[in-house]
Amino acid sequence: MPVPSVSMVVIAYNMPREIPRTIRSLSTAMQVGVTRDDYEVILIDNGSSRTFDVELCQPLEVDLRVERLPPGDPSPCRAINRGLAMARGKLCGVMIDGARLASPGLVGGALRAQRLHPRPVISTLGFHLGPDVQMKSVPRGYNQQEEDRLLDQVGWTQDGYRLFSISVFAGSSSGGWFAPMSESNALFLTRELWQELGGYEERFQSAGGGLANLDTYVRACALPHSQLITLLGEGTFHQVHGGIATNAARSADPWKAFHEEYIRIRGRRFAKPEVTPLFVGFVHRHVLPSLAVSVEDQTGSAP
Repeated sequence: MPVPSVSMVVIAYNMPREIPRTIRSLSTAMQVGVTRDDYEVILIDNGSSRTFDVELCQPLEVDLRVERLPPGDPSPCRAINRGLAMARGKLCGVMIDGARLASPGLVGGALRAQRLHPRPVISTLGFHLGPDVQMKSVPRGYNQQEEDRLLDQVGWTQDGYRLFSISVFAGSSSGGWFAPMSESNALFLTRELWQELGGYEERFQSAGGGLANLDTYVRACALPHSQLITLLGEGTFHQVHGGIATNAARSADPWKAFHEEYIRIRGRRFAKPEVTPLFVGFVHRHVLPSLAVSVEDQTGSAP
């Protein structure tokens, strides 16, 4: 069996509807510029009570390994570190939330980007499917049934870049393509850099990991002599699944508790990294509207 160049670690928890779509988006049926031998997907189920049907994933053209962990750990951090320990690729990507669909050039773009620097930190922007960020759209009635209709209507399986036309920037990427982000929901480092970083901090024990993903991004950007590289024109798209943070009602916003845990662990308030990235990628026509909005937000005028 050939050793893959890229390992994708994907974490699932109670996502029976979403995971088969996520794996489809990561399969060679949808990823462009790569072959099955170029990458593997390591899917870690973190103790789900409602598990996905692995048989729905097996027919897809992807080198997929699945590991199911026992229930009881509210945080995905140990599961992520388990996946990183299993990874065979030189470049390792992490999707802390397996309910995210990947754009078609995600894997190939990360593979190209890692060749540009010996210590690359490769980030991707996050998007929410639907008319608004899901913290706002879900209380207004956006749900899984509406999302199913939207995905069917746009025909995302024929062209994954169409996901850009039915989504908005996630809160962590609210400034658009050219503003600093607070996290990356598909973050790639070399295996050596993940080891240097120490993986995800397992002291984050809040449900869903709290601010563990933000913490990891901040620490990755601070690695000595590293280069932040952002994949232009690629991203991940969050599906509605009842997640603790993204799909919570505004009255149940968990940020305060998450931030208090962050302060206990790090001894300071959270602040997004102010690092200037190198942008690498291609801009598909479906990406152009979000690019135009980003330029306007940064310059104050239309391009």
